[in-house]
Amino acid sequence: KMTQQMRDLQLAQARKPPGPSSPNAAKRLYRNLSGKFRVNYTSFDEGSLVGRGEKEKLRKSYLFQSNAALFEAVELQDLDRVQELLKHYSPEELDLNTPNSEGLLPLDIAIMTNNAPIARALLQAGAKESPHFVSLESRSLHLSTLVREAEQRVNELMAQVVNEAPNADCSEKEKQLKAWEWRFRLYKRMKAGFEHARVPDAPSSVHLSVASSSSLQVTFWEPLSVNSAVVTKYKVEWSCSPTFSPLLGEAVIDKLKDLHFTIQGLVSGTACHVRVSAYNMKGWGPPQASTPPFAIPSNWREYDGRAPRRRGQAEALDHLLGQVKTVHQHCICHEPCKNQPQSRKHSVSKSLKHLFHPGSKFLKTLKRGLYLTAIFYKDDNILVTHEDQIPVVEIDDTYSCLLMQDFLWFTKVSCMWDEILWLRQCVTVSQSSCSCILQTRFKMLLAISQMQGLLGIQDLGQVFFEPIKDKQGNILIVTLKEVKTNQTFESVRWVPICKLQTSRKSVSSPEEPTALDTLLISVQDKLAYHQRSSHALSPGLYLGYLKLCSAVDQIRVLVPERLPNILCHVKIRSNPNISREEWEWLQKMASVEEPVPTEPEADTSQNPLFQELQVAIKELMTLVNIPLQEAKDFRLYSQEVLDFGDQVSFLLLLPPSDDVCTAPGQNNPYTPRSGFLTLPLQIFELGEER
Repeated sequence: KMTQQMRDLQLAQARKPPGPSSPNAAKRLYRNLSGKFRVNYTSFDEGSLVGRGEKEKLRKSYLFQSNAALFEAVELQDLDRVQELLKHYSPEELDLNTPNSEGLLPLDIAIMTNNAPIARALLQAGAKESPHFVSLESRSLHLSTLVREAEQRVNELMAQVVNEAPNADCSEKEKQLKAWEWRFRLYKRMKAGFEHARVPDAPSSVHLSVASSSSLQVTFWEPLSVNSAVVTKYKVEWSCSPTFSPLLGEAVIDKLKDLHFTIQGLVSGTACHVRVSAYNMKGWGPPQASTPPFAIPSNWREYDGRAPRRRGQAEALDHLLGQVKTVHQHCICHEPCKNQPQSRKHSVSKSLKHLFHPGSKFLKTLKRGLYLTAIFYKDDNILVTHEDQIPVVEIDDTYSCLLMQDFLWFTKVSCMWDEILWLRQCVTVSQSSCSCILQTRFKMLLAISQMQGLLGIQDLGQVFFEPIKDKQGNILIVTLKEVKTNQTFESVRWVPICKLQTSRKSVSSPEEPTALDTLLISVQDKLAYHQRSSHALSPGLYLGYLKLCSAVDQIRVLVPERLPNILCHVKIRSNPNISREEWEWLQKMASVEEPVPTEPEADTSQNPLFQELQVAIKELMTLVNIPLQEAKDFRLYSQEVLDFGDQVSFLLLLPPSDDVCTAPGQNNPYTPRSGFLTLPLQIFELGEER
């Protein structure tokens, strides 16, 4: 890697446009030609080095070259080379904030030559100004000294060139003269840039929003003026007084990748005024007051003192599970299952067929029944058995119960893969006295244990939202898990998915494919679903659309294919917090049963949330293919804001009460466009938890 980077650097230097060389470049050239720093770029091979001391010596030389190249690129105003160096090397490798022999940093040269693109690139990478410039006077004096010394050096070299006869030494002095003449012009340009610069204008806009009951979010934008020097930092000030006397606090922001700041540790319910000012090499500019001019830290829960919905629930469930385990610890039903290896199949069948069934192996074909398959994938590879089959084990070869009830129970079990042995012990009862449902669920636990034992892993992943069925009476429950490490499994190996699909010989007709053939044909779709269902939303406040449809044995919810673990939604804003004032306004709307806001109103035109909701509702109606005029009958769910952690929250948009859930056979005049699917409600709830 090091060799390649050095070759890239050499190629980049070879592509450099012709121009005068600087004295620094000449010094570096002489140093590189010395034995101490000489590096052969084209033949350097890290594998041929011996001894850590020599490696470290060459590494330092290599980093020195990177730092020198950055200074030269900035001096020559070569933006492409600057960006290339910042991309391939870290700030530490480039010594980005270490002054050179003239006491300058790359950022100093960029801002004093008023090269805004290079200065912004350096600031994005974390560049700082030189600490030597503690005042305007010290900067001016330093630049005057550099200009005077460069001019003196030019005069000395010019006299030597004029007075000496032409020879090799004279030719070398002519090169030095050209380099110092270029350096002299550079310093004069930097001095002129400093003298003509002025303090920056105020930031063009400062937006203030309530981030929580104890914090405010400040977002600001660069000054509009392009005539002043490049802004290198900002100052955020806050106070309880509109005159900002006294100040409650201030913060200087010199990391300019994202122009925002969160003021923490404020008192809930107390108004806070905020302003922001910009800084360049001439000093601080005038402040810009925020819009709105003040904000009050708060949260919607303060409206009625409501506690978080899930506070203490996880702890309570863990405690309850512990109590259940304690009660069952000495249950007699444990005895048959104690000390039995997981890899052994505990069949409840005592038929003659079982005596000849190789229970410790995966199945190759399906013979009418209920089965479990586990799909483990990594990149474009999938785990298969040594017979190139997807791992399949039998659950029940005489299945005749209610599939959806058992399937939903299985999905809940998938949240407790590590507790399967304990669950089996609790379910073990006399087979002659238990119901069909209990027998099936016990067999499901046996099949899970068998799959875990054969693969040598407990976590089988996430259950696909619907089983695969064929016309031969086979039902296949599918679990999916992405493997991100080089994990080894028992009795299986990795093969490319495309190879598995092309090599497998189907035993069914295209018109009536078996469940296994259907799985193999659609495996990419299932893997894509699994990956999308694990994606998280970026922080912010969202507007979600709740639409249900019912069937005989289940209720399903409409979700987008790109994020099937979340309701159909659009983003309202990046700030997830709803303040107490905003929640009061929403409650007022709900109390008078006003329609959702789709058109502007005079008395609410200054309400930012109102305007944001207008835009979001129009976007959401377009997304789900519902005419905007129908939105007048829709309602905002006003009982609570749905909080998903601290960074994501939802407001819900509900259809008219009669249309929230579409009954079987009921016509839906507004069918969503492609890109949506419906999930069983219980599956959606599990995916949301994950």
